[in-house]
Order: sequence, then structure tokens, then C-alpha cells
Amino acid sequence: MARFETWVDDKLRDLSEEVAKPVAQFATWHHLRRIRSMTTPEKSAQAPVHSAKQEITETIKFLDWLWETHQRTAANCTQQDIETWLATGPTTRKAIRTFIVFIKNTGTNHRVDMGHYTAKTRPAITQDQRVAWLRELLTGTSESLTYRVAGILLLLYAQPLVRVAKLRTDAIETNESTGNMWITFGPHPVPIPEPFADLLREHLKGRPNLRTGSDAQSPWLFPGTRAGQPLHPNGIMDRLRSLGIDLRGARNTALDEHLLVSPPPLVADALGYSHQIAFLHADAAGDAWSRYVNLRTKP
Repeated sequence: MARFETWVDDKLRDLSEEVAKPVAQFATWHHLRRIRSMTTPEKSAQAPVHSAKQEITETIKFLDWLWETHQRTAANCTQQDIETWLATGPTTRKAIRTFIVFIKNTGTNHRVDMGHYTAKTRPAITQDQRVAWLRELLTGTSESLTYRVAGILLLLYAQPLVRVAKLRTDAIETNESTGNMWITFGPHPVPIPEPFADLLREHLKGRPNLRTGSDAQSPWLFPGTRAGQPLHPNGIMDRLRSLGIDLRGARNTALDEHLLVSPPPLVADALGYSHQIAFLHADAAGDAWSRYVNLRTKP
């Protein structure tokens, strides 16, 4: 929190008053208050702070452009200003939405509005690409063991890397007599196939960042460099992206493949998704399970 407040002060220092004042209000009254209310000693502030930084940075860019181009501020900007800004730049500009909602709710500007952003395309990779990446992470040497295991959890079980980073070792069960392994993402465990099970055993025996006696008892499957914390998901994302993996495309394709062979409720429970999300992905994947009852003609 202290580092975030210092970051905000640094951001505001060189801004014109017309830009700095609304940004300071947005950062203080919305983000700081929200982060303080949701953060506890057991719950890290890393994710909400990261999101807040993105929104504040994009808001500064928008207000800078608005003042320099039209000599308008947050209080008198128009709907056309917002539409022009969104239409003439990258999709990261959609991050100003929270600020637009903020100035509307606080009475700064009632004349503007901005709906939720909807992606025009749904990223995906081919099943052949997914299998090739699984083979590379299972047998290759392009990354360290930790990031190979994290990548396989994404490609095999369609797990978001934010969730992967927070997995605990007690999510994994092993039958000592048979050697079979299971992992839990939802209400019940799912099997871990070979050869991934062997790779996971190797990772569990030599988890990184266990330098002290207390660290040795770390509950995290992926312990971070900060004591008591797991690896930050952004670090995992950066390492896997550097290999060339399309993270969202890989997750979508993995989930689609599961939904093509199993009903959405079963996939949702196995992989820790809501039933609503599973049905939405099933629709996008061309799933026929939702039509199964109507098509069934025999007991």
C-alpha cells in the first residue's frame, strides 16, 4: 500500500492541475479506499494494485490528450471525446471505463457514459498447437521446471494463471500404494496423467525459493521470492509469453477440448469454473450437449 501511494504521488507530480486534480480524486476516493477495504494480512494487495495502476495510467493518458487537444477537463468532456479516444487507439484505452463511471457517480460529469468492453474476437490456438506446447513443456528444456509445470496446468486443465499461482500443495493428493495422483480445482479432485505426474513429483521435491526453515513449510505449490507469498502471476505470464504461448488462446482451446467430450456441468466442477462460464464456452466451441436431451430418441 505504501509503495502504491508513493507511485501515485510520483505520477501526479509533473501533471498539469487540470489533469492532476481529477486523477488524485480517482486514485484516493476510489482505488485507495477500495484496496484498503478488501486487503487483509492474509490477502495480498498485489492484484488490485496492479489493476489500479493500469486504470490510473490510462486515465492520465486520456485526460492529457483531452486537455492538450480540446482544452477540456473531466468535468466538461463530451461523449464524442470518449468515443474518439477509444476508436483511435489500442484496446488498453478501455481501462478508462472505471474513471468514467467514477466521474458520473460523483456528479463531476453526468453527460458521459461508457459501457462494458466486449472483445470482437475470441482468441484460440489449434489443438495441434496445444499438443505441441504440452510436448515441449513436458520434455523440452526451454524453461525451468517451475514454469513448465505452471504452463502445463494452463494447457492441460485450462487453469487461469492467476489461479495457478495461488495453488497450494494440499491441492495435490497421492496414493502411496499405486502412485496415482490427483489435483483439486473445484469440488472434487481430478486425475493427473503420466508423464505430467512425474514432472509434478520432481517439482514438489525441489520447489524453488525455500531458503529458510520457515520457507520449507510453505503451503504454496509455487513459492515466491517474498517470504510467505506465492509467485506473482504476472511473472509466470511473462515467462510463458516469452516462449511464444498465447495464454488466453491456450486456455480457451483447452477448455473447449474438455467441453467437446464432457457435459459443461461436469467440466465446470472438475476444473473450478462456474456452470454459466462453462455453458458460454461450450456454445462458442460448438458443443452439442445442450441439445442432447432434445436429440435423444432412445432410453
